[in-house]
Amino acid sequence: MLNADHWQALKQHGERLAAKPLAALMAEEPARAGTWALRVGPIHACFARQRIDDAAWAHLQSLANAAGLGPALVALFDGEVVNSTEGRPALHSALRGDVGQGAAARAAAAQAREARDRVDQLHAQLAQGPVTDIVSVGIGGSDLGPRLAVDALRDFHDGRFRVHFLTNVDGSAARHLLADLDPARTAGILVSKSFGTQETLLNGAILRDWLGGADRLYAVSANIARTQAFGIAPDRVLPMWDWVGGRYSLWSAVGFALQLAIGHDGFARLLEGAAMMDRHVREAPPARNLAAWHGLFAVWNRNALGAASHAVMPYDQRLALLPGFLQQLVMESLGKSVRKDGSPVPVHTVPVLWGGAGTNAQHSFFQALHQGTDILPADFIGVVRPAHGFDDSHHALLANLLAQSEALANGSPSDDPHKRYPGGRPNTLLLLDELTPFSLGALLAMYEHSVYVQSVLWGINAFDQWGVELGKKIAGELLPAVAGDAEPADPVTRALVHEIRSRR
Repeated sequence: MLNADHWQALKQHGERLAAKPLAALMAEEPARAGTWALRVGPIHACFARQRIDDAAWAHLQSLANAAGLGPALVALFDGEVVNSTEGRPALHSALRGDVGQGAAARAAAAQAREARDRVDQLHAQLAQGPVTDIVSVGIGGSDLGPRLAVDALRDFHDGRFRVHFLTNVDGSAARHLLADLDPARTAGILVSKSFGTQETLLNGAILRDWLGGADRLYAVSANIARTQAFGIAPDRVLPMWDWVGGRYSLWSAVGFALQLAIGHDGFARLLEGAAMMDRHVREAPPARNLAAWHGLFAVWNRNALGAASHAVMPYDQRLALLPGFLQQLVMESLGKSVRKDGSPVPVHTVPVLWGGAGTNAQHSFFQALHQGTDILPADFIGVVRPAHGFDDSHHALLANLLAQSEALANGSPSDDPHKRYPGGRPNTLLLLDELTPFSLGALLAMYEHSVYVQSVLWGINAFDQWGVELGKKIAGELLPAVAGDAEPADPVTRALVHEIRSRR
């Protein structure tokens, strides 16, 4: 693990560069736009507007080597136990390809192929029947990935099924969704590894009652006994495994709803795009490895420059849900304060991740990005070739994308302090040639591996999420109190429960 000296040296590089304008770095290195860029498949990544120089980058590379990044990536792909607190591998890459060489990885890839065959069978059965609408019920990783992909790839829907998502335990969501559907032409998919997730079971019960039974309910779960008790026959249950975390599960049968939207071939291309990125990340040296670059720059901005927040701005409305997906991927994976050995992490870990789609976001929070007191790094994501023919609109979109990246980095002087743009806001620009299943798969896999790179440098476990359990436990204990059958022990909660009761 990295020690205090490693981190202190990194901080010194950050202090050295903190006051240096990004424009000055460009002036000193005219070829920076080329030397600080990488292309991998359909993705061109430009890091030229990161506040870094060769000396600082060399130190970051030395940290990666000292932390054992290369062997750690091999361990991940080959199926070694990288989730140390739960004693498990993290084999999401095996869901989409054969980059892993270990026995565990090969076995997982074989299981994934069998599951895809079953998805194809259930897909064909549904396609032969009267169902036109699919309601996918899940929460967190069982919802965010499929929801993002179904929305992002709407240009690739084959038109056979309309796919809807029900996630929030708030009954208003179910009421509004089901009001527009016909129960005779609707099927549901309940996604929960344990089949004990409160929100999924409550919404699933509403859907089951509305459908008049469980005959058109499917499940993706590891708990056959619970799905059967719910009324779902085993032949309508697709598998989940403990070696895949929810936020990494889009590539598995959790993506059943996505396949129903874009078809077998579209889903296969998504997996191929992710597998292409897996091969790149495993085979490319850190000096030319896109996920390593992205992860190292995230560590640089957090620990050398002290940035506590990171924004993601996709300049394509089809990617509007990407920031929400990345919030879970990044913040659930990296929201840790102790290392794998239980010792405190000696530096700050995860930044708060947030964002929104351009150009809408320019008219909401960009004021804070340009002239606020905090310097907030950002990822900008653009698509070169759109799926529509409105050239003027797309030219304006790309012009705004490029302009915001430039303005945040370079700023603009003014004698009027209210009109001065200080600049110095580092950002990365990711350009997709097109938004397709293949390119989306590559992009999401890149972010997955960037998260792992960051976890290796911080020495933390990116694959557990103990922090989400306490609130669930207390909520379960409070259900009787909210229903009026008990009194909470906590005095503040007790007072609030009484207020709720008084207003019913």
